[in-house]
Amino acid sequence: MNRGGTAGFIYTVSGFTKEIKGLLEERFPFVWITGEISNCFHSSAGHCYFSLKDDNSLIKCVLFKGQKRNLEFDLENGMEVTAMARLTLYEPRGDYQLVFEHVQPKGAGALQAAFEQLKKRLSAEGLFEERHKKEIPSFPGKVCIITSPKGAAVRDIINVARRRLLACRLEIIPVKVQGDGADKEIARAFHTANHLSRPIPDIIILARGGGSIEDLAAFNSEITARAVFDSNIPVITGVGHETDFTIADFTADLRAPTPSAAAELALPDKAVFEKRVYEQKSLLVQYIRNHTKSLKKSVQDLSSRLKSPKNRVDELKLRITDRQDRMENALKNGLHLKRQQADHLSGRLMAGSPGKLAAYRRQSVNGLHARLERSITKEVADRRAEFKTLHAGLESLNPMAVLQRGYSITRRQSDKRILYDPQAVENGERIETVLAKGDLISKVEK
Repeated sequence: MNRGGTAGFIYTVSGFTKEIKGLLEERFPFVWITGEISNCFHSSAGHCYFSLKDDNSLIKCVLFKGQKRNLEFDLENGMEVTAMARLTLYEPRGDYQLVFEHVQPKGAGALQAAFEQLKKRLSAEGLFEERHKKEIPSFPGKVCIITSPKGAAVRDIINVARRRLLACRLEIIPVKVQGDGADKEIARAFHTANHLSRPIPDIIILARGGGSIEDLAAFNSEITARAVFDSNIPVITGVGHETDFTIADFTADLRAPTPSAAAELALPDKAVFEKRVYEQKSLLVQYIRNHTKSLKKSVQDLSSRLKSPKNRVDELKLRITDRQDRMENALKNGLHLKRQQADHLSGRLMAGSPGKLAAYRRQSVNGLHARLERSITKEVADRRAEFKTLHAGLESLNPMAVLQRGYSITRRQSDKRILYDPQAVENGERIETVLAKGDLISKVEK
């Protein structure tokens, strides 16, 4: 075949396309290229099709599924990238395109780009919102620490716990804090703390020391972020140094700048609380003493002005008891006297003639019996009337009987103190009026 285009040689479209394809792929087996992504499209097969452009030109590009799976971030429109690609020609359309083998964001590492993308996506889902944050217990009985058992972080936390709250129980779930599979180990540790640990921890501390963004990759993983967010137990993160922020920090209930600071936020200072308790105790004792002294003075003042109703009631009870005893004795003596009279008459009757005398005596006895019954009835009625009179006098002294006649008792609602002088209350203060059948709550206006 004449490749030099000798007169009379004619290419087919397919042959000419293959010729160009071979020349391009031979001349540019691999190239490094930089530009801005546009027209980005992710197919259902997992491939990514897009264009790479600058101010003057545009090239069609493709990133196949196998290479796309190795990326730590997603390609997006407007992203500036630097990539290594193979130049090829798509024969059915005669278009040349770049097949990307390696891509990295321009001016930032892949991990940083993945960090920003994941942060943006989880924030849009609402995982960082304050309404999801759980309250950190003030006095935890048990704290679960998810960290490396050999790192400085766990030693720092233990030292802080010994100094601040020695009584708190610490449980360490050892995990890898960097490297492949570290995020999955952390997620399993959260499942263990939430569902298998007994007793259930009050707080979980997720901690590790400082490091590069590569070292902290496990804490910027979506797996770790969702494990922290889904935890039923409040989570405090203490990852890296003060300037280090991870995705786990945003989903946690509280972020501490260092592992030691996380322990200080989780565990109260025993000495500070003991001092506060002592101060509050002293104030409470002083208040109780002053209040008791004031109440005693009020009782003495009221006692000097008010005669106790109980003493009056007891006095009336004694009088009633005395009247009852006297009434019973009178009834007994009257019955005894009448019985003697009946016995005397009965003797005379038995000693006389049985005929007319018997009838006369019977009539006399019946008369005496009737008189006796009337006398007893009258005596009982008199005693009952006297009892009712005494009972009515007693009832008249009952405070509730006074209320039944339309009187009332007015007192302050705040301390139930009975009011005698309108100057004892102020405008706007609430007062309580006690009636026979309930209370009224009023507001003083004048």
